[in-house]
Amino acid sequence: MPGRPSLAGRSLLVSRPAGRMGGGGSALRVCADHRGGINWLSLSPDGQRLLTGSEDGTARLWSTADGQCCALLQGHESYVTFCQLEDEAAFTCSADHTIRKWDVRTGQCLQVFRGHTSIVNRILVANNQLFSSSYDRTARAWSVDGGQVSQEFRGHRNCVLTLAYSAPWDLPGAPCAEEVGGLLVTGSTDGTAKVWQVASGCCHQTLRGHTGAVLCLVLDTPSHTAFTGSTDTTIRAWDILSGEQLRVFREHQGSVICLELVNQHVYSGSADRTVKCWLADTGECVRTFAAHRHSVSALKYHAGTLFTGSGDARARAFDAQSGALQRVFRGHAFVINCIQVHEQVLYTASHDGALRLWDVRGLPCAPPPRPTAPARSRSRLFSNKVGCAAAPLQPA
Repeated sequence: MPGRPSLAGRSLLVSRPAGRMGGGGSALRVCADHRGGINWLSLSPDGQRLLTGSEDGTARLWSTADGQCCALLQGHESYVTFCQLEDEAAFTCSADHTIRKWDVRTGQCLQVFRGHTSIVNRILVANNQLFSSSYDRTARAWSVDGGQVSQEFRGHRNCVLTLAYSAPWDLPGAPCAEEVGGLLVTGSTDGTAKVWQVASGCCHQTLRGHTGAVLCLVLDTPSHTAFTGSTDTTIRAWDILSGEQLRVFREHQGSVICLELVNQHVYSGSADRTVKCWLADTGECVRTFAAHRHSVSALKYHAGTLFTGSGDARARAFDAQSGALQRVFRGHAFVINCIQVHEQVLYTASHDGALRLWDVRGLPCAPPPRPTAPARSRSRLFSNKVGCAAAPLQPA
């Protein structure tokens, strides 16, 4: 990208000694083939590949075995905003208003999804459907194989940012779950989140209460609860079946940028340079992770360690239970937009155009926090599952 420093065209093997506690991590590889910032990073379900989407208008597939680029995905006419990698196909969306499906073995474009009239912000593949959100104020559902729009979700008054889907079988025994076709939850810069019936396109609930844009969203399946983070500095918990606001999490001093939900603990990254850990059931803040010098832009919980990415161009590893800083990973030149962890390797993608691989061996490996109520499934940003039902149904 013009005006942005880049290491484009190089894939560098770099070995550095692991620093002391709180010091620099060990960089295994710097993958700098992109010629613009990396906006998103996706790990395949089988853990064998990574997918990066870039400001340079391309996506790249990488092998987790050796960190080598194994395919260049070219075709978008503007920057790639988001991507999702499945075992057999890769999906990208772009500011060119389109979504593309790619063959992960050949890098060939298999399908172009056209219909949005502005930037496509997010995509989500689930239940053989492709969901998308856009600056055109709509979300859409598409046939993964055919490429046709199967449903449009209209009602937001501004850009639709984040989304999540619940399949019908996430609510066993519900008499009308199949008719509803699952629920799609969307968050918008209009300050609301909406719950949609996928089959009909009807708005099931509008979740009102935020006074700023809804930037992030996670869902908890058994409790039918959505957690939304906003520029109004709060996180809010909602019953998505009734639309009721359950509680408000107030302690951040800046926009809530990212959320992670792990065993009834909500982790939130904020523009106030902190991450906070909350009890999902009560809204009580039980821990604050400091040390960042800029906004916290990415979160990933893994085996007792909380990894963070920040606008200060550094990634960090914290002990999730004590909050202690364990390691700092230095090397990027700009904000870290996304992080993934797989088999003792931390992957960080940055607006400097580089994908970096870090050795995280030696970090304590602990189980997740013990829940205080019956165990719930872990939810993931954008692709998590939540119980769904038509209006007459009540939470179990």
